[in-house]
Amino acid sequence: MELSKRLQAVASLVTAGYKIADIGTDHAYIPIYLVENGSVPFAVAMDIHAGPLKRAEEHVRSHALEEKIDLRLSDGMEQIAPGEVQCAVIAGMGGSLMIHILERARETVHCLKECILQPQSEIAKVRAFLLQEGFLFIQEEMVEEDGKYYPMMKVVPGEERKEKKWNETELQYGKLLLEKQNQVLYRFLKKEIAIKQQILKQLEQTDTKRIQTRKEQLKRELVRAEKGMKYYAL
Repeated sequence: MELSKRLQAVASLVTAGYKIADIGTDHAYIPIYLVENGSVPFAVAMDIHAGPLKRAEEHVRSHALEEKIDLRLSDGMEQIAPGEVQCAVIAGMGGSLMIHILERARETVHCLKECILQPQSEIAKVRAFLLQEGFLFIQEEMVEEDGKYYPMMKVVPGEERKEKKWNETELQYGKLLLEKQNQVLYRFLKKEIAIKQQILKQLEQTDTKRIQTRKEQLKRELVRAEKGMKYYAL
């Protein structure tokens, strides 16, 4: 099975040999890909909705992987027992929902050896939550697909020592991505800076209260992006 660039990048973060649970599996593309390639011996594909799970079941059956991929209707990690798998994949959902799932399943999460996360929104909020909970960041990646940018991370739960506090720029863009001068993030920052500068220029001649508020917001976002670019000048 061929995956999209985003899902391929997510799958590549999974440690070979681990049993996985794919939370919010939708079509079960990641479990099928990993099991079919021999990267993982067993997977649980989970979704809260019956419709997507039915599609996932059809895909699993078409690849003759019924014995290696278990499908479960589940709200988050509800139907996973602590220690049943070593890796949880949560990709393609909003940051707040991702945090909610991790919070509700603390016992299960802390029995995992890794979590592979790809939040679609509120990325800084997710990073801040993970650090507060004592997760250790192992790897961060970012890919561009069809003009959209997707950051993702591999983290280890249950670490006793907490990581040093990240600054606002590192929370927003990813400390590991900035430190290794990730080129996809570099292109994203360049694009963000150019867009915000252009919008500010267009708003120069307008000074209503609403526009003034928007300009102040854009200036803050521009400063933040420029701080991110400073990591590439080191």
